[in-house]
Amino acid sequence: MFDLILRGGHIVSSQGTHQGDIAIHGGTIAEVGDLSSASSEVLLDVTGLHVLPGGIDTQVHFREPGLEHKEDLESGTRAAIMGGITAIFDMPNTDPTTTSEETLHGKLELANGRTWCDHAFFVGATKDNVEELAHLESLPGTPGVKIFMGSSTGPLLVDDDEHLRAVLNSCHRRSPVHAEDEARLRERKAMRSRGEPHVREHPIRRDAEAARLATERILRLSEETKHPIHILHVSTRDELPLIAEAKSRGLRTTCEVTPQHLTLNAEAYETHGTQIQMNPPIRTEVHRQALWKAVKEGLFDVFGSDHAPHTRIEKGLPYPQSPSGIPGVQTMLPVLLDWVHKRELGLNQLVSMLCENPARIYQISNKGRIEVGFDADLTLVDLEKSWAIEPEWLQSKCGWSPFENMKVHGKIEHVFLRGHHMVNEGALVGRMVGRPVAFEGKQ
Repeated sequence: MFDLILRGGHIVSSQGTHQGDIAIHGGTIAEVGDLSSASSEVLLDVTGLHVLPGGIDTQVHFREPGLEHKEDLESGTRAAIMGGITAIFDMPNTDPTTTSEETLHGKLELANGRTWCDHAFFVGATKDNVEELAHLESLPGTPGVKIFMGSSTGPLLVDDDEHLRAVLNSCHRRSPVHAEDEARLRERKAMRSRGEPHVREHPIRRDAEAARLATERILRLSEETKHPIHILHVSTRDELPLIAEAKSRGLRTTCEVTPQHLTLNAEAYETHGTQIQMNPPIRTEVHRQALWKAVKEGLFDVFGSDHAPHTRIEKGLPYPQSPSGIPGVQTMLPVLLDWVHKRELGLNQLVSMLCENPARIYQISNKGRIEVGFDADLTLVDLEKSWAIEPEWLQSKCGWSPFENMKVHGKIEHVFLRGHHMVNEGALVGRMVGRPVAFEGKQ
């Protein structure tokens, strides 16, 4: 007797799609295949739906502690689960920053009993905590050490080669990197606008060269130290050949692209204004097309939302006083499913980049696949259903999205977290049963 059987869905992996049944018992996947003769306490007919592993978003900023007026762990994870994301990795640029054992434990305590999906918290590298990083990255509840090469919150800036080298030599797990060159950013920040400053200047002030310089440096230091890195939110065509060349030589380099960099271009500043201001910036169509070409060639390893919410009032400040950041954890999968409908992205590649690869890269235990023994984290979608991303559907505390009112194909119907039915026919029905993500040995 199983707890639940999902009958007749199209089960999706990176390798293909096949129709079958999924049996769940004790929060894990117990059997996959033809289970027509099996019995369960609950039977759900999901014929016509595609069953994906629960999405894993390895880059979110849920703002707690210290900035809860923008977002908190409850509202952020609620948005995640509604968007088919069953595990998130939260970044360390909170207040206080997550740069010590005490602040990591503090975040885990804040999350206890208050999250709708499973979670982990990155520790941030600083110039002062290098000697502690090996210990910090080994603690339960963290996937590793995040590196900011460009300006961020408080002490979270490691911009010179000496300290970057020390950080990379101190760590074992793969380190995600925000790759923008701080010296270049400061130089460009001093630029004077012609007339009143406008957010259309953002990709000029934080130009492609800032990204290229930082990516080139971190790849060189990664090769020197033999430390694996994960380059976040790649935004320029200039970085792509550097990453491709590094991979071709066997460097342990992985990289991420966001749905917003694939969907929006610089023309959108005229209609969306500061709403689409983020770091690194939304850039010209030339860069967007280059990113898509790299996706299709298999250069990118993961999709990440870089969910970074601010209030409407904050976003309404005149540029450059307006803060950078776009909410996206809930809209990531719907936007990507729409690209699947447009035949620009394969559904099997989506599962590879949103589910399987994040679990592989960060050595997550028992997540990312629909296989016996894995957590029953499942997202069921109707690929034929078209709908609009309405403001009422959004769960983030910030209350807005650059994608609101956008019509998309592919709707999330059901979400399961370790067998718990969290979303039923598009409505939140579960309880806050999120817990820390478990990791395997050092990478």
